[in-house]
Amino acid sequence: MCKPSIIAADMSKATHTATPSAQTTPHGFSHSRSQFEDLTDFALQHAKKLGATNAGIDVSEGYGLSVSVRKGELENVERNRDKSLGVTVYVGNRRGNASTSDFSSAAIERTVQAAYDIARFTAEDPVAGLPDEADIAQHHPDLDLYHPWHISSEDAAQLALRCEAAALKTSKGITNSEGAGVSAQHSHFFSAHTHGFRGGYASSRHSISVAPIAGKGDGMQRDAWYSSMRSADELASPEQVGRYAAERALSRLKARKIATTQCPVLFESPVAAGLLGGFVQAVSGGALYRKSTFLLDSLGKKVFPKHLDILEDPHVLRGKGSSPFDDEGVVTKARKVVNAGRVEGYFLSTYSARKLGMKTTGNAGGSHNLVMRSRQTQERDDLEEMLRKLGTGLFVTEMMGQGVNYVTGDYSRGASGFWVEKGRIAFPVQEITIAGNMKDMFQGIEAIGADEYTMGAKTVGSVLINRMKIAGS
Repeated sequence: MCKPSIIAADMSKATHTATPSAQTTPHGFSHSRSQFEDLTDFALQHAKKLGATNAGIDVSEGYGLSVSVRKGELENVERNRDKSLGVTVYVGNRRGNASTSDFSSAAIERTVQAAYDIARFTAEDPVAGLPDEADIAQHHPDLDLYHPWHISSEDAAQLALRCEAAALKTSKGITNSEGAGVSAQHSHFFSAHTHGFRGGYASSRHSISVAPIAGKGDGMQRDAWYSSMRSADELASPEQVGRYAAERALSRLKARKIATTQCPVLFESPVAAGLLGGFVQAVSGGALYRKSTFLLDSLGKKVFPKHLDILEDPHVLRGKGSSPFDDEGVVTKARKVVNAGRVEGYFLSTYSARKLGMKTTGNAGGSHNLVMRSRQTQERDDLEEMLRKLGTGLFVTEMMGQGVNYVTGDYSRGASGFWVEKGRIAFPVQEITIAGNMKDMFQGIEAIGADEYTMGAKTVGSVLINRMKIAGS
């Protein structure tokens, strides 16, 4: 039986491409950094002219190519191009927002006027306002986030066809395909506000994906895989992605239900990233000041076992969650969010921090490059070793539904994966529900594997939880 395992991307280094200078227009874009600065200054000056106490402006532009194929034929070619200028105006402690995709002077003046009018008639909020000047990022290191991929639609289609063909050729058991795709996306922005912040940069994100189908009739199984990187040179090859997606689909054939039980559960690393995401949501400012989280007042408290740490590093080169400053221009810093199981930091914007009587953590817009690790993890703790540690229980490779109550921590989601007996995969499992409470799940983490995988901006190995309820047949 084919056993899922995470493939490594081809990590050959791409040629370094520096962030475009203020005087040049990055290839493929319509506007330069200096043009963005001029638009921003014009909008800020108009806001001041109208009588705004403070204002912030964000100007952005993006473009990209997405190509999809199915069963050896080209299906879609999409080109996207968009731009936006967003205005936030403060009149005292009243706030107004408006945006436009028209960069003409008249349109910008109308947009600033609209934001100003909204602010004038909005109720006062004593904590509304720009970040404190002491929190604003003064230095903006180049984090190597922009790697343009000048690929034609024809070449993108060929990559997608190679990916799908590799999946279909893996085995006669692969009987169909939902298609394969290639995407190349680019963007750049500039932000400024009246507390002195000015900054922006270009970034890119590219991907290859495929979704093969195995089996026939009622026994068909689907799975998918993808590779996503800032630089196309670091993507896994189309053949790697295709073969691995096919292996995953094949491994699910002849899946069955299991009887309702309680047992240990091992979450495959891409799925385990969702557990880390659940923690982030529970200790984020909005949930905390609204008191709509099961981790209220958790700062300094032991939420995980002592062997577990969670680190945040916004300055990882080419990281998917990297940024020298957050969405408000606040400086970002590396930190330990969880240290030896204890929560040492929340995820706060300026607004949520003020609501809680705290200081911003530079997380307006979300978290940055989180890594969850166990101090007990050894180099030998690959997936096979983690299955041995699981012993007899459930290995989860896919989750379905949104059954998480962040007020109570109650967790109930559809799942599929594999039943494991004595450390070895016995058979695939489907149409089950796993349930528990996230407080107990966090405390019940017994081990984290060395098979780390980065899903979005979250990195974690496979996660073993001591006991959960499984609802089956």
